[in-house]
Amino acid sequence: MSSSQDKNLPATAHRLKKAREEGQLPRSKELSNLAVLGGGAVLLMLLLPMGFSRLQAALASQLRFDHGALLQPQLLVERLHDSLGLGLVVFLPLGVATLALAVFAAFASGSWTLTTHTMAPDLTRLSPLAGLGRLFSKQQLFETAKLAVMTVIVGFVGWKFLSSHIAGFASLLLQPLEGGLGQLAQWMRTGVGILLGVVTLFALIDFPMQKFLHAQRLRMSREEVKQEHKQNEGDPHVKGQRRRRQRELAHRMSIGAVPKADLVVMNPTHYAVAIQYDDATMSAPRVIAKGADLLALRIRDVAKDHKVPVLQSPMLARALYAHAELDQEIPSALYTAVAQVLAYVYQLKAALAGRGAMPGAAPDPQVPPELDPHWKQPPTRGAAE
Repeated sequence: MSSSQDKNLPATAHRLKKAREEGQLPRSKELSNLAVLGGGAVLLMLLLPMGFSRLQAALASQLRFDHGALLQPQLLVERLHDSLGLGLVVFLPLGVATLALAVFAAFASGSWTLTTHTMAPDLTRLSPLAGLGRLFSKQQLFETAKLAVMTVIVGFVGWKFLSSHIAGFASLLLQPLEGGLGQLAQWMRTGVGILLGVVTLFALIDFPMQKFLHAQRLRMSREEVKQEHKQNEGDPHVKGQRRRRQRELAHRMSIGAVPKADLVVMNPTHYAVAIQYDDATMSAPRVIAKGADLLALRIRDVAKDHKVPVLQSPMLARALYAHAELDQEIPSALYTAVAQVLAYVYQLKAALAGRGAMPGAAPDPQVPPELDPHWKQPPTRGAAE
């Protein structure tokens, strides 16, 4: 495979946007676990004193029976209803807050998006080859290695913690109930703190690693970048043809402006350019119509019908057609040449109106040769030799 096909280029902005719309985002499970476990532990510690006392009172009440309660079974149902309500009051805020922390962690890490793409059926997921590829992908290998290391570390830490408190666990049976529960709560806080420390360590490693693996999955080859550019910007050949058709349409529509021109420069049949100049409103002459071949002949006929002078100047006509845009001022390099033909036209109009003598032969305007598309630079002396 050639190097141009290797996916060694970073994903473009369009590729990243498309991946996000499809639900492909870097997600760190350990970061979510840290938010849920850490937030849940803090909330549990805050709610535990109040909840424990209320649950203790409710349990004592539920375990107290008298002869009347045994004769009225509906009282047992009411007690059960009260117990369930108390449980919801104590634990529902904990569940809602934990869920909110999980959502907040997803938002904070940038791995949250609303999309239905992941719910759409994808037959490629049923392919054994695709499944085998995912099984040995970098993502899966990293997840497997992470799970193995995490299992070893958590197991080792748990074993050290339990082995250091094994004697204390045995002594709990000899302690009063309140003292034993307090000691057990202290050990639980210590154990949860150690567990959160381990999860925090893995989250700090997992989050940047997930971003790196996500970027690796979205890397593109040069051919993919080119294809995306074509899809976004359009095929250059098609765009060129479209622009050419637009120019031709604009040129055909510009024929209506020919009667307002001061003169038309031709070549003599291939190109025609209509020029207008008003020294009161324009800083330089403007091209108000131009065309080639049949359109050039049409411009010439319209000019003759409206008594607009038509001047044969092949080199100037080619230069204006190639370098002057429609409804724009002529290039500054052609000011002198256009001024020469305009002066001739103004003298001709004045003579025809009886305000002066007829001008001589039509001028040969001075056009820079490099502006003529048909001009070929003569070979240098060294090249000729």
